[in-house]
Amino acid sequence: MSSSGNPTPLYTTLAISHPAESITHVELHRPDKRNSMNKAFSSEMVDCFNAITGDPDCRVVVVSGAGKIFTSGIDLMDLAGDILQPEGEDTARISWNLRRIITKYQETFSVIEKCPKPVVVAVHGACIGAGVDLITACDIRLCTQDAWFQVKEVDIGLAADVGTLQRLPKVFGSRSLVNELALTARKMYSDEAKSSGLVSRVFADKEAMMAGALEMAGEIAGRSPVAVQGTKVNLIYSRDHGVAEGLDYMATWNMSMLQTQDVIKSAQAAMEKKSPKTVAYSKL
Repeated sequence: MSSSGNPTPLYTTLAISHPAESITHVELHRPDKRNSMNKAFSSEMVDCFNAITGDPDCRVVVVSGAGKIFTSGIDLMDLAGDILQPEGEDTARISWNLRRIITKYQETFSVIEKCPKPVVVAVHGACIGAGVDLITACDIRLCTQDAWFQVKEVDIGLAADVGTLQRLPKVFGSRSLVNELALTARKMYSDEAKSSGLVSRVFADKEAMMAGALEMAGEIAGRSPVAVQGTKVNLIYSRDHGVAEGLDYMATWNMSMLQTQDVIKSAQAAMEKKSPKTVAYSKL
């Protein structure tokens, strides 16, 4: 499940491929820079996932990293000018410009969560700093045995500001563990990542992980896109709202979505003891 090895012409930091029907593979592709995230990466991720959102041929996304590790986090040298020397004539204007920059970089990862297509992320080796921001915006997280994770920001003098502090507490059941990781910048290895719920599966190596990610993506892609995308949207809404609000939103959602032919097609397949993957669902 690898790309051709070169970034897609539209992008300089990402390589896009289609390893199977209805599956899009987005590969972080700066292996010589340990997949560090520069300004181009930020804008390209937004463009890429906005395109995926509007692509009826894509039903599920797999994200991985090229080279020896998943990502080393932000490219400090590339982003230093924006962060350390923001433009503005006075404190108010500097602050407004800095806020604009921060919210722009937040969208780099929020765009993954906003995409209605499920996103499976496959992590090998190191996942540092902004890498944690990225994976916590994904729906399913897998890793290799040699993977490790680090909320690195306090080590470089700042509080993580593009998603980790907001999403990680909703991934873990332990607020104490979240606080420990964010305040000490210690490494979390794959066994702890699995036991804490950061990842759902651990694989022996990258090859096995990518095969597992592709198999999982195929299972998702074989289901009704109306059902799958509606499930993602409502899971995220319910995460951020109370039970009563979530149920009300679900009722409003399904009062239209239940009127799809996908329900009839899926029921027919079940009665005939066939897999949903045998059903020809229309594009969405």
